[in-house]
Amino acid sequence: MQTCYLAVDIGASSGRHIIGTVEHGVMALHEVYRFENRLIEKNGHLCWDMEGLVQNVIEGLKAAHDAGYTPTTVGIDTWAVDFLLLDADGTPIGDPVAYRDGRTAAMREELEPILPFTKLYARTGIQYQSFNTVYQLCALKKEHPEQLAAADHFLMVPDYLNYRLTGVMANEYTNASTTALVGAISKDWDDEIINRLGLPRKIFGRISTPGTKLGNLSSAVKDYVGFDCTVVLPATHDTGSAFLAVPARDDKAVYLSSGTWSLLGVENKDPITTPASMQANFTNEGGYEYRYRYLKNIMGLWMIQSVRRELGEQTGTRPSFPELIAAAQEASSFAGIVSTGDDRFLAPKSMIKEVKAACKDGGKPVPATTGEVMQTIYNSLSHDYQAAIQELQSLTGKEYTSINIVGGGSQDMYLNQMTANATQLPVFAGPTEGTALGNLMVQMIRAGEFKDLADARASIKKSFTILECNPQ
Repeated sequence: MQTCYLAVDIGASSGRHIIGTVEHGVMALHEVYRFENRLIEKNGHLCWDMEGLVQNVIEGLKAAHDAGYTPTTVGIDTWAVDFLLLDADGTPIGDPVAYRDGRTAAMREELEPILPFTKLYARTGIQYQSFNTVYQLCALKKEHPEQLAAADHFLMVPDYLNYRLTGVMANEYTNASTTALVGAISKDWDDEIINRLGLPRKIFGRISTPGTKLGNLSSAVKDYVGFDCTVVLPATHDTGSAFLAVPARDDKAVYLSSGTWSLLGVENKDPITTPASMQANFTNEGGYEYRYRYLKNIMGLWMIQSVRRELGEQTGTRPSFPELIAAAQEASSFAGIVSTGDDRFLAPKSMIKEVKAACKDGGKPVPATTGEVMQTIYNSLSHDYQAAIQELQSLTGKEYTSINIVGGGSQDMYLNQMTANATQLPVFAGPTEGTALGNLMVQMIRAGEFKDLADARASIKKSFTILECNPQ
């Protein structure tokens, strides 16, 4: 039987289990399970259905076995910043509140006298986002100090899912780096920040790097899914995995991981924590082999996903993405535009109404049809990509000559063309399953299928179709 590996790739709106194989240096992917991820309201907060996630991870392992696969290793990646606290017995404390919840709205201002953001950025290199883990922990400390007092362990979402599979607790580097509690230079928990904020240092465990063997499936999980395998840490932050799968042609390429969020940036050998970088709100997230993902977070396809979901609730049938793209094309001359970075788009009750209100507030044309709403979102995303690349060039002192898009958004050739036009740079789109590929690449390098990251990236060019859009 051919050796295979399993990536469990979970985003903010859905998850999937993807089997990866290598033959003669060519990778192949096989999706064996897919599920929806959702937010639930609980005790006045937006929370993740964490038990549902755990069950879906396990069901996906069983589905892989039922489909005839016995993966040698499995790796899990998810979104960043969110976490769970566990007591001494390993039992979760409190609710798994999601980053889209509003509990952190005023935390930056409240913390400024204790820990000015200028200092926080200089030490960690992590951009300001209202939902950063550092603010979530301080909001929790304010609302439920008893939960922090009772905690023995801090696990981010993929750390917790790994724990539920293996019984082993570990904090993985790429995800830990997004907390704004890890030193950009030290690559370890920053004790000064933790102490200043009055957080319990004991809950933060030793940080492990991608490629680390965590352990085997617990007896209960093994018996249910029908096989045993080794759980390996990939870059558990989905963007960290996605950046690995970019088949860049040279070092002048901009990377864009396009999914619920758009993460646009480059790989650097050293962090950039200058005041100018802070002002531009670029982040220095930890990557595989201690590369730095220097990037900007842009709202991404969340806005489109929300419009699609909302239209489905109104009509009983969700329009397909091609239908929404066609509607935008029919309204291609519409000039509505908003700032996708506005927090008003994080979790609005109606994305359609919020887009219209933002256009009105900004003195821009107000969309009246679905096509005009969609075109407004496309205008806004392509504009924000172009602005981020200009900032990136200024901050790094480099000129970039292409954009490489991976992830589900790479399939949207209308957005790709608009991005090429806005930036006047060629766009290379694909592979689609960038995050799962990056997850699998770490497992395959560890297993000796590839010599190193360069070897694995070379395989991507041979294995998958990369489409090109040139500026018009």
